[in-house]
Amino acid sequence: MTRELDLYKDLLNEISDGIYCLDKDRRITYWNKAAERISGYSSQEVLGTCCAEDLLMHVNENGESLCRSDLCPAAKSIQLGCEQTINQVFLHHKGGQRIPVRILTRPLFDEDGSVRGAVEIFRELLSNEQYEEQIRRLRDLALIDPLTNVGNRRYGEAQLESCLNETKRYQWKFGVLFCDIDHFKQVNDSYGHDVGDAVLQMVANTLSSNIRSFDRVIRWGGEEFLVILVNIQDSDLPLIAEKIRVLVQKSFLKHQDISLSVTVSIGATLCRGDDTKESLLKRADSLMYDSKQANRNRVTIG
Repeated sequence: MTRELDLYKDLLNEISDGIYCLDKDRRITYWNKAAERISGYSSQEVLGTCCAEDLLMHVNENGESLCRSDLCPAAKSIQLGCEQTINQVFLHHKGGQRIPVRILTRPLFDEDGSVRGAVEIFRELLSNEQYEEQIRRLRDLALIDPLTNVGNRRYGEAQLESCLNETKRYQWKFGVLFCDIDHFKQVNDSYGHDVGDAVLQMVANTLSSNIRSFDRVIRWGGEEFLVILVNIQDSDLPLIAEKIRVLVQKSFLKHQDISLSVTVSIGATLCRGDDTKESLLKRADSLMYDSKQANRNRVTIG
């Protein structure tokens, strides 16, 4: 029997989807290699813990917690004895960022038919291969920010020029989000620059993981990030900006005995027919400042 279990575990470790098993109290009893890769947490860190204990901490795009509410799909599978599927939730990575995943949960039964737990399968909704290839290409061109692995300011300026040219030629709309981390100086002053760097990486990873493959994230300078949204409709801009704001707010790092999180103030705008790179950035920056003045952690659109 032990050899058969080892064989099953070896097979599950070959699967690219994250898989973990829970008992009736939702304590984790199995965690495969893909779950380690996708979440950043090793099996040693999670086995025996409850899935709601500051680990994956699934939230939906509105920032609502699934794990500590009646929205939890694993709890529903255990309670109702049936399969549950959610096409998009955002799990908490060990690095702090939020990663979009599709999840499926199924009940596990004893021989007598009673529910003894559940299994959850989760799959990334972004292409790691595509993202890593883009990173390699940008690094070769000296267009990557070495700390956060997103485009640097030089890359951002080139992308803005390219988008402006396409808008004039094809009338394709694009938008920009000017994002500034709130109270970032306090993070550095309170916890040191190493923690500050980790926060910058967390925010950059959350932004990169939750945009389309053809959109762009740029570290504009210091704690400022620029997101370029290509070929979008007017109605898309507030939805994407608010989604990003919420997911940054719901991201967190474990530092000693605390969960460290930050928020962003965002200025969001669409390119206009007479815009230059300078006018577009000036407007987005001004809108971001309006968000700061309105008590931060919000989106201002103009």
